[in-house]
Amino acid sequence: MPKITEAQRETRRQQILDAALRCFSQDGFHNTTTAVIVRESGVSQGTLYLYFATKDEIIVALADDRHQGEAFLSAMAQSEQDPIEGLGLLLELHGQGLDDPRRADLRRVGIQGWAEALRNPTILASVTEGSSLVRKEIVRLIARGQRTGRIRPEIAPEAVARMLIALFRGLTLEVSLGEDTGLANVGPLVEDFIRSTLLTDAARAAHPKIPLTSKE
Repeated sequence: MPKITEAQRETRRQQILDAALRCFSQDGFHNTTTAVIVRESGVSQGTLYLYFATKDEIIVALADDRHQGEAFLSAMAQSEQDPIEGLGLLLELHGQGLDDPRRADLRRVGIQGWAEALRNPTILASVTEGSSLVRKEIVRLIARGQRTGRIRPEIAPEAVARMLIALFRGLTLEVSLGEDTGLANVGPLVEDFIRSTLLTDAARAAHPKIPLTSKE
């Protein structure tokens, strides 16, 4: 029997995760069994267990894949020479994710993960890790802005990071519930907060526009 290549293994793994994402989004974690995921993915039960020993492992793997995407966005933001531009880019990219219908299943499953984290320590650790990753990147950008004189020194980076994450979590919930969030109007408000609350006078003069609303 020919050996499966690493590329084939990754394709099969992703096939299972994509199927699980659809199932979890539609029926939730507790109503979705591994048998249901097997039917949706088209693989055998034995094949699924070659990749994931339990349903919880599938849930954590979905979270880990999301964390990798967030790490990529964070790396893009950190690569910006100007930390203000980097912060704006990071928030803009997360905002685009809220408005992308292709990410609807991912948003729904993410919200379910928040609830599941209240009772499952393994999933709590994964959710906390993902949140911490984004929070630390925001803190780094704000601290870099303070060192370069662009962000007011009395601002608490950790507090700002937690506030922005809470905002996006709330918007994620509203979008997933089908609320008319008026996302187009949220960006300018966040930009105004950054300019009026975070930036020094010199930085405001240098940043007539922040990436949140500069791309039409």
